Amino acid sequence: MARILVIAEHDGKRLNASTAKCVACASGIEGADIHVAVFAETGETLAAEAAGLAGVSKVIQVDNPANAYPLAAVLAPQVAQLAGAYTHVLGPSTTFGRDLMPRVAALLDVNQITDIMQVLGSHTFKRPIYAGNAIVTVEAAAGKQVVGTVRMASYRSVDSTGKAAIERAVVEAELPGHSRFVSLQAGKSDRPDLQTASRVVSGGRALASAENFAMIFKLADALGAAVGASRAAVDAGFVPNEMQVGQTGKIIAPELYIAVGISGAIQHLTGIKDAGTIVAINKDADAPIFEVADFGLVGDLFKLVPELEKALRT
Repeated sequence: MARILVIAEHDGKRLNASTAKCVACASGIEGADIHVAVFAETGETLAAEAAGLAGVSKVIQVDNPANAYPLAAVLAPQVAQLAGAYTHVLGPSTTFGRDLMPRVAALLDVNQITDIMQVLGSHTFKRPIYAGNAIVTVEAAAGKQVVGTVRMASYRSVDSTGKAAIERAVVEAELPGHSRFVSLQAGKSDRPDLQTASRVVSGGRALASAENFAMIFKLADALGAAVGASRAAVDAGFVPNEMQVGQTGKIIAPELYIAVGISGAIQHLTGIKDAGTIVAINKDADAPIFEVADFGLVGDLFKLVPELEKALRT
């Protein structure tokens, strides 16, 4: 039997959707007994939410004042200590997981498998390389623990029909003193999270200015969607870099993706290749984005976007 430990990602109040996707990946391993570890200052509410994830048999709640903020340097020794009885340790391939899981792998003295997109066996997986242009099969060493990150765009969240048991645990691990939380600077938005949203509207360089990007925000609000951007729009200073979609930004898989004024460079297409329905709005009928789009509108975005927003609101 495979005993799998999934490390929960959360903001202190709610679980990130990445946790449910990691559980979905873990469920693909034959004979999986899935436990979710919640590291927090006070994780009772978070543990209860994790217990509802389908396929989870146990939630391990690790409360510690040191876990008030998700510092990878502080969490990694605790995860490694807890992981001793498990065959697999999985985390999300998000900023959180990419920071944490390599540290865990190093402490456990194993190689990490990055961006798991398909489970072929207990130690055999598929993962993308070359910006998603090729898929390779990788095999972890037999008899050793598997530490991996799960590619969010490759999995759908499990539902919330589970009723797992919750166990409180005290992890005796030596925590480093060289890293400490100082402050958090983050943008605030009422819109859905870009990485997990079911609908996303992105704008490109053709918008020409940060002021014109307001059209994208209005269209997104009409759809209840998250907002993204191409690298060109980010480099031009129209929006902050956390909104970038693509190879060097966020890899997403929404049910609906609307690309406005985005030509469709391969680096951008890499980030949206798993989207359900792709809609492109561009004045250039030969733009590469139309080759992957399910629906396309050729025309002036400054006329089409306001008309589309108006139609959606009425």
